[in-house]
Amino acid sequence: MADNSFFDESRDNSLVKSAIVAKYFWAWAKVIIPTAKKMSNKIAYIDLFSGPGRYQNGSKSTPLLVLERAIADKDMPQMLVTLFNDKDSDNTQSLDQAIKSIPNIGTLKHTPIVVNQEVGEEIVEAIKKINYVPTLFFIDPWGYKGLSLELIGAVIKDWGCDCIFFFNYNRINMGLPNVAVDKHMNSLFGQQRADALREQLRKLQQPYERELVIVEAISQALKEIGGNYVLPFCFKTDTGIRTSHHLIFVSKNVRGYSIMKEIMAKESSSTEQGVPLFEYNSATQYQPLLFELSRPLDDLENMLLNEFAGQTITMEQIYNQHHVGKRYISKNYKDALKKLEQQGKIIADPPASKRRKHQGEITFGDPVKVTFPPK
Repeated sequence: MADNSFFDESRDNSLVKSAIVAKYFWAWAKVIIPTAKKMSNKIAYIDLFSGPGRYQNGSKSTPLLVLERAIADKDMPQMLVTLFNDKDSDNTQSLDQAIKSIPNIGTLKHTPIVVNQEVGEEIVEAIKKINYVPTLFFIDPWGYKGLSLELIGAVIKDWGCDCIFFFNYNRINMGLPNVAVDKHMNSLFGQQRADALREQLRKLQQPYERELVIVEAISQALKEIGGNYVLPFCFKTDTGIRTSHHLIFVSKNVRGYSIMKEIMAKESSSTEQGVPLFEYNSATQYQPLLFELSRPLDDLENMLLNEFAGQTITMEQIYNQHHVGKRYISKNYKDALKKLEQQGKIIADPPASKRRKHQGEITFGDPVKVTFPPK
C-alpha cells in the first residue's frame, strides 16, 4: 500500500519530524504539568495517524519516543494518557507489540490505547463533544484524506491543547486544481477560501509563488478557527530544490508558539546571519553561498529602529511584541541589539561595560532597557 511506503525507512526528514514532535511534547508537558496537577492530574498525547512502532530499518517512530521519555520522567508516569490510532491494522498491530516491548512500560498508570479506525466525520464529531484534559495532538496523514479545519478546530478547542500536523504540500498543490478531490481540499481550507485559492493559483507559474500563497492560505484559515499562533516548518525534497511537505504547529497560546519556535530553529538545516530558515534541506550543506546572499539580521535592525522609535523598552518586551509571525528567535534580537549598541544607534541600560560576559561575549539579557532614537 502507498501509505505504508512512507514507513519503509526512517529518512532524515522523518527523523527531524519525529525529533520536533518529541522535543515539543517534553517542553509542553513541563509547562502544563503544574497546572494539570491541580485539575485532573492528567495530560494526554493523541496521535490520529500513528503508523507502526518502528520503521523497517528498526528506528523508533514518534509514539515510542514519546512513551520512553514519559517513562523516564518523575511526574508523567502517573499523569500521561495516550491514544494511538491508525486505519491500517498492520500498523496498529506492529505498534501495539512495540509498545509492549518498551522497558518499564508497566510503570505508566494509564495503559497506552491503540485503536484501528479511519479518521473522518464521525471522529471529528466525537472529538467536538469531549472536553479534553491538556493534550498534544499529532495529525500525520500520508496524504490529506481525513485532515480538515473542523478536525484541527476540534482538537485545539480546550485549554492546554496544541496540535502539530503534517501538511503534504506536494499532494495538496496538485490536488487544488483537481475536481476529483474538491471535497478534501474544501474540508482543508474551507470552501470559500479554497475557491479563491484555486483562482489565485491559476495566475501563478513559479513554484515558490504557489507555495507562499498555499501556506499563507492554510495559516489564515487556522487563525480563523482560533489557532492564533501558527508556525510552519518546511521540508525539501532530496534535491533541495522543491518543497515536499510542511510540519505545521498551531496553538492558542503564545508561550507554546515561542517554545516551538526555538525547537524548530535548532532543527533547521541552515541559517542566514544566524536567523533560522525554519526548514530542513539535506542539500543545503552543498550550497553554503546561497544562504549568505540574504541578510535578515540587517533587516531586523532596521525594523527595530523604525517600529520602536522614541521608546524605552526592555529586550524581553521587544521580543514579545515583535516576534510573532516572523522567523526571528530571541538570540537574533539580542544579536541585533548588540550590533545597534556598538554602532551607537541605541542606548542600553545597563551599558555593555557593566554587563557580564559569557564565553567571551558581552550578554544582552531580557531585563536590559533599550532607548531608541526618535525618527
